[in-house]
Amino acid sequence: MISRGIDIAAKGMMSLIDFQDSIANNIANVNTAGYKKEGLSFRNVYNALIEEPVERNNPKNHDGRLVGEISMGSVTNKLVHEFSQGTLSRTDNPLDLGIEGDGFFKLRAPDGSIMYTRNGSFCINSQNLLTDMQGNLVLDELNQPIRLNMIELNISSEKQLTVNEDGRIVATRNENTQALQRIGIFDFADKDNMMAIGTSMYIPKDINANPELRAQKFSIQQGAIELSNANVINEMINSINVSRNYETLSTLVKEKSNQLSQTINLGRLNS
Repeated sequence: MISRGIDIAAKGMMSLIDFQDSIANNIANVNTAGYKKEGLSFRNVYNALIEEPVERNNPKNHDGRLVGEISMGSVTNKLVHEFSQGTLSRTDNPLDLGIEGDGFFKLRAPDGSIMYTRNGSFCINSQNLLTDMQGNLVLDELNQPIRLNMIELNISSEKQLTVNEDGRIVATRNENTQALQRIGIFDFADKDNMMAIGTSMYIPKDINANPELRAQKFSIQQGAIELSNANVINEMINSINVSRNYETLSTLVKEKSNQLSQTINLGRLNS
């Protein structure tokens, strides 16, 4: 029983280390646009069945009745992200776009790989294509790059570009307007299946099991950026709680280790 207690406490300490790493990452990205805070789910290693003897005063009777279960420790199950809405911060930059509601912007990297993000800080590159700040192409609803050639559109400023709530880009010159491409907003049914790949970008772990869907409940807010949904105060409170729990388990391990040493020494004396 002593060694079992040490094993249970050790598993809990390892899980708390993973939890603390996740908290630290959330705190580090509290000012990262489009970042979604991390969380961990845990699972029991296994549950032991607890029985009591039917006849306590009869050692020859080994029959028992089930009285319940007891957890034999927990381990980290998987890392998940909480895709709750972050606060939209006004920037008044016409190429800054925030999603209010569901969905992601879809990006194509120079190597052709696809990724998804809630960070709508965009710009127009030298080829007159809409990109994020890392140079990844922003795709429209038909998975095509978005072309914004201001000379061809006969406009002099990005401020003459309007992005409607449904993602439609409109160029305005004098009193005339021209509807352009619609920015693609895509979503996934299983958010727990999403995996972070850095810089507020995510991809599905299995695109076949969790296919891309067209987002339905959203509106695009031009001139705004979605901030991280991690709250530094909440994360600090979580960090303090984790530290206290770790200290408690560490004390338990020391106590059980001392008990185990005393038991071993007692056995030697009696041998």
